[in-house]
Amino acid sequence: MKKSYPDLPESAFTGPAALYLNFVRVECGLAENSIESYERDIRSFVDYLGPDRSVQSVTGADVSGYIEWLARRGLCPKSRARMFVALRCFFRFCRIEDLIPNDPSQYTDCPKVWAHLPYDLSPREVERLMCAELGRDAQSIRNRAILEVFYATGARVSEVCNLERVDIDLDERTIRLFGKGLKQRMTPMGLAAAEALDRYLCLRGGRFGRSAAGKLFLSRNSQGLVRESVFRIVKTAALKAGLIRNVYPHLLRHSFATHMLEGGANLRAVQMLLGHARLETTEIYTHVHRPHLVEAFANFHPRA
Repeated sequence: MKKSYPDLPESAFTGPAALYLNFVRVECGLAENSIESYERDIRSFVDYLGPDRSVQSVTGADVSGYIEWLARRGLCPKSRARMFVALRCFFRFCRIEDLIPNDPSQYTDCPKVWAHLPYDLSPREVERLMCAELGRDAQSIRNRAILEVFYATGARVSEVCNLERVDIDLDERTIRLFGKGLKQRMTPMGLAAAEALDRYLCLRGGRFGRSAAGKLFLSRNSQGLVRESVFRIVKTAALKAGLIRNVYPHLLRHSFATHMLEGGANLRAVQMLLGHARLETTEIYTHVHRPHLVEAFANFHPRA
């Protein structure tokens, strides 16, 4: 069922914006979280312009003025860049569909964003995190399985939330993940993750029976876990483990990639495991551990 977008302001933007949001869902296969983010960004721009402006009346000065206005409000460059990209994609769509004569964003530069290298947990910290959920109660068994899947596969939080029972093959030790744009990939998992999932599935079958044939990870009321619940599970485990860093699901993805590369994995293989469309996205993990590079230089360069 197609979603309507009642939150969009009633203005001349409503029709084109609704067309665009339906396009990115149906044609591009974007996740609902991404679509809602585009909707918020378009709504913000419409609020800035006022209700009487049409899509056809927008100029390059309007777009650049909006970006400057966001800066004066204190938004960081990363947020401004994301909002600009949302607008640029929207106006390109409108131009292709002949809804506007020209793209008003084409001569506006995207805000510059400094690259921030992701930090990661050490293998010892990961072990402490896993050991934080060693209980035999249903909640601990489920939480341990979630943590193991994150670290074993480098999955995104949305991919873990959307896992279903049919996506798990314990005999082959593989997990099928559906990434951005519903792109699917088969990811191997280690023995620790397979054992944790096996324990959870035995519990899940006995506790919920056939009534929960859909989502893999369930709440106490047999509903699929949402992103916020998974964030709480990871953060609670980190507190139990005594980790002082800010630990969140994507940090386990960073740690997975970094530890794979440090262990000697091929960059292209890590790209495929992470589900990155471009190799450049994966290459950031080659710059994370400069001490590792220094050690490699000292060990292997003939004049070190």
